[in-house]
Amino acid sequence: QVQLVESGGGLVQAGGSLRLSCAASGRTFSNKNMGWFRQAPGKEREFVAAISWSGGITYGTGSVKGRFTVSRDNAKNTVYLQMNSLKPEDTAVYYCAAGSRFQLYRDYPTSYDYWGQGTQVTVSS
Repeated sequence: QVQLVESGGGLVQAGGSLRLSCAASGRTFSNKNMGWFRQAPGKEREFVAAISWSGGITYGTGSVKGRFTVSRDNAKNTVYLQMNSLKPEDTAVYYCAAGSRFQLYRDYPTSYDYWGQGTQVTVSS
């Protein structure tokens, strides 16, 4: 099975940047769609961004759009989420997820089979 480990979270001031990494172990990383979700206290899990096995990219419709960039490096079995111009509303636990390349609706949590443990991102005002 695929194992995912997120890293790169932390405390940052508003307007700052962070780059999250998701390292995957397993032998089929290049065949997986990779997604990022986040969950803030008292809120449901929110779709952030996804990149398909073939490089297709989807972003969430909220304040994420225009500030975050998702990418992947198949040689390193790693997917990234570059977060710029961070706002306090971005504070959440960020989760990396992997799913079948045959899934078309990459903004739904049910499209993913494997999840990381999450990494905390806190943005202070």
